Amino acid sequence: MIPGVPIDLSPAAPDPSAPLAATAAPAARVAEHTLSALGVFHSYVWVFLVSFGVALCATPLMRRLAVRHGIVDRPNEARKQHKMPIAYLGGAAVFLGVIAGIFFSYLGDPDPTLGDLAITRFGEPLQAVPFSIVLGMVVIAIVGLIDDVAGTTPRVKIGGQLFAAAALAFDNVGVKLAAGLLVPIADALGLPITTISDPFIGTDFRTLIYFIPLPFEVLGYSQIPIDIVYWVGTALIAFFVIGACNASNLIDGLDGLLSGVTAVATAGLLVVALALAVTGDGPRDGQRIVLCMAVLGACLGFLPHNFNPASIFLGDCGSLLLGYCTIVIILTLGDTGKTHLVAAGLIIYSIPLIDTALAIVRRKMAGKSISSADSDHLHHMLKRALGVKGAALSLYGFGAAFATLGVLMTFWRQRVVYAITAVLLSYIAVIAIKVARKKQIEEQALALDAPPSVPPPEAAPPLAVPETQAGTAAAGGVST
Repeated sequence: MIPGVPIDLSPAAPDPSAPLAATAAPAARVAEHTLSALGVFHSYVWVFLVSFGVALCATPLMRRLAVRHGIVDRPNEARKQHKMPIAYLGGAAVFLGVIAGIFFSYLGDPDPTLGDLAITRFGEPLQAVPFSIVLGMVVIAIVGLIDDVAGTTPRVKIGGQLFAAAALAFDNVGVKLAAGLLVPIADALGLPITTISDPFIGTDFRTLIYFIPLPFEVLGYSQIPIDIVYWVGTALIAFFVIGACNASNLIDGLDGLLSGVTAVATAGLLVVALALAVTGDGPRDGQRIVLCMAVLGACLGFLPHNFNPASIFLGDCGSLLLGYCTIVIILTLGDTGKTHLVAAGLIIYSIPLIDTALAIVRRKMAGKSISSADSDHLHHMLKRALGVKGAALSLYGFGAAFATLGVLMTFWRQRVVYAITAVLLSYIAVIAIKVARKKQIEEQALALDAPPSVPPPEAAPPLAVPETQAGTAAAGGVST
């Protein structure tokens, strides 16, 4: 699909199970218009501008607040090598930008040419970002902010991420990713498949229902239905949310790195979202576009203050939030029932995921805990060779390459795209593992060549005095 090329949309018959989507625009008016990627982008660009402006203006205010109250990141020689204390609370500015863009989308004027993609109609939101997603943002941002200000334990942060994942599962956001994985297997095995309607997005999907018999009837029921797809999807959501939040946190190690990499990734995801909106491969088209616009605008509004030399850092509030927002966009791709779209989204967001995977392998090879800190991340290796700005710009370039591959996978499902992606991932993995192994060997060699430690000198014992001399001295005589 080429952006800007109009595609005719034929109106669908109204569906009473989808009251909002079915009343988005009169069928006759939609039939008179054509829909293009540029047209959709133009209608949603105000979400981007609002998020950009709020983040750009809120960041210096948050910096002053952080400096006034001593909420700063202090340098140390081990890992944090900036010379002066740098303000935290950048994540709060990004949060305000994202939330402002989402709330603005609730107030936007409908465009009749967009049909079901119209932001609002008669004051009622159409395909608005669900409250569950916003609630997850709020919880993760608050937990991260508490950690930036007063410190907290990893268990508390994981608890916040699990709460956000549970909220997504409650609204069925991304749950149907499991359907794309399990239903084909069930088809091949000849297992019974049930088709049900999703009241949240007004579409039907296939799922696997397993019935557990009861020893006696309860309220007229003799068995309990268990939706296998829902519970497997819930587990996948929790895995993805925790993984993405912590991957973003790990890569936030250089000025402007995470905000820039996330901006590149969300730009790629925006291209995918616009393409799906134009071709009608939804659902959740409007939600994806709003989220992409809001996150992209907030990142670009924050980046001028965060690029080297940075005057403010994201902190855990920002790093966890950006990881959550990005993975939510990717999870909504799973609601199309096409697992290759989720794979494409993960490839677009490859840089943090690759760095985290390599960190786990590297620490396991060194016999260390996977939660132990080190200075061998991808950005650390590039920084030693290219400096801070060079490392950040290089990873922007790698991120753009992966985003291009992900977009190609969306439109062009050919083996060559998968092959190129696999080769690129393997190349980065091999280089990183070889560098880690080389450093491990160097550390072992230094340990063997180090001189043995010499114990500190002890006080010399008093000289032994011969017994005869001691007796003579005690008697006060002199021997002759």
